[in-house]
Amino acid sequence: MALHIACDFGVAALGAWLSDALGATFIAQRYSRLVIDCNRDPTRPDSIAEVSDGVVVPGNRALTGSAGACRVAEIFGPYHARIAEEVAARGQAGRRTVLVSLHSFTPVMAGRARPWRFGVLHLGGSRFSDATLDALREALGSRLIGDNEPYSMDGSDYTVPHHAISNGLDYLELEVRQDLLADAAGQTEVAALLEPLLRRLAAA
Repeated sequence: MALHIACDFGVAALGAWLSDALGATFIAQRYSRLVIDCNRDPTRPDSIAEVSDGVVVPGNRALTGSAGACRVAEIFGPYHARIAEEVAARGQAGRRTVLVSLHSFTPVMAGRARPWRFGVLHLGGSRFSDATLDALREALGSRLIGDNEPYSMDGSDYTVPHHAISNGLDYLELEVRQDLLADAAGQTEVAALLEPLLRRLAAA
């Protein structure tokens, strides 16, 4: 549970900070992704990983179909139902919606250092993603900002394609390097950088 495979460290605090500052709804997953990864389609085998970054997850070995279905019903389903409810309510109220999906990534993966401070993940056209990528590169330099790095948005992603792209909404899937969010001071520093940037872009 102390390893990056368990959760996106620092994101809960960052999301809460930004939610308060921007007056935005923040919907967080409280369960470890070792129980079920809520950013994966539950039909994928890596939704409940038996091995993650070389680490065996004993509680997921030889899991029965009914046990997996229970995790989908009790954790995955309610989480995404709450997101869908919020998106629908905003649409009915005629409010413009940009879905921001926050994640954090380990500074070293499979022995390789990851130099990016932030990564913007996108699939196809997203004006908000493009604008955020440009704004972060202007603020910090291109070398420190990943364009579909350290991950690329693909068929493994669930939240943004399911709730934003399928509904014609703009979005941002933002990755933050975990060492930048290691303590309250770092979380505040990152949030203070992102808050005015997101506020400006959302108003554009």
